Amino acid sequence: MRIVVGKAPLRRILKWTQRALFACAFLLLGYCAFSLVDAWIFQSRQSAILDRQLRDRQAASESASQPQSVPASAPAAAADGLIGRIEIPRLLLSVVVVEGVDKTTLRRAVGHIPGTALPGEAGNVGLAGHRDTFFRPLKDLKIKDEIQFSTLKGNFKYEVQSLRVVDPNNVGVLASSGENVLTMVTCYPFYFVGPAPKRWIVRARQVSPQTAPPTVGE
Repeated sequence: MRIVVGKAPLRRILKWTQRALFACAFLLLGYCAFSLVDAWIFQSRQSAILDRQLRDRQAASESASQPQSVPASAPAAAADGLIGRIEIPRLLLSVVVVEGVDKTTLRRAVGHIPGTALPGEAGNVGLAGHRDTFFRPLKDLKIKDEIQFSTLKGNFKYEVQSLRVVDPNNVGVLASSGENVLTMVTCYPFYFVGPAPKRWIVRARQVSPQTAPPTVGE
């Protein structure tokens, strides 16, 4: 059986198909633009909040004439889930870290993995981020690179010890540790189209204790 479609109906079909494809492309571009703008606004707002909290803590420390240490009661995370800021100087990476790894959180920031240690606590601090946004620079990370983590409990410095690829179900990378370590997780390969089949794991060891802002005159 042979089906014959006239030129006029065929042109209409092609015309509406073209319109549908343009509409889909427009919607996808719109969503990408929204995601980028939303993440930029979130990072700017949370970064400003963190800077203000750090200044307030420094002022409180100076007014009380405290030595170069932070009270043990200092919160590791703000009530709104703000943890701090992670920076990798060589890669020019600076991004706010908040609690959680849900879809919205990882679209806006790097997420602290619930159940893992917080900076300043003994154990394994777990962070997760998207390979196509905030954690894209991790592909260029090298052994012994410096990682800085600023929080309300102090400023912590880590040194990269290992870089490896594991299966997604390898939860052992987040196991508790007897020393203060930082584990960063993102999808791999970095340029894979679609859901990536592996995970890129960065393990770093803390090399400096928590520090407080210097008092006036130092």
